Amino acid sequence: QLVISYNPGYQSLMKDLKQSTKQRFGALDFNYPAHEVETEIIAHETRVTVEVASKLVSIAERARNLKGHGLDEGISTRMLIYAGSLIVAGVDAKNACRVALVRPITDDPDMRDALDAAVMTFF
Repeated sequence: QLVISYNPGYQSLMKDLKQSTKQRFGALDFNYPAHEVETEIIAHETRVTVEVASKLVSIAERARNLKGHGLDEGISTRMLIYAGSLIVAGVDAKNACRVALVRPITDDPDMRDALDAAVMTFF
């Protein structure tokens, strides 16, 4: 059994698979998990409380709404796990979010301010 993962259009159009190659595989579309499901994932993987996990997911949802409106990528579930892990390790939640969620996805000062405001809304 062989399983491959492919993200069409991710990073470079030059890395796209040929049509004849794509046609040899079945395809599934994936989106971010529902809020409740992603909250459970973050809480389970990091051991943060469900309340903290839900706040992290809410921040990510706000950032994901900015994809294509100043952000190339949204905040991934993986990034939320990084932030949750920092919080469990004793890093202040605001700082954990800045380090793991905001700074890695944009260098634009205005976008950082908008994302920092989202963090401040929840923490």
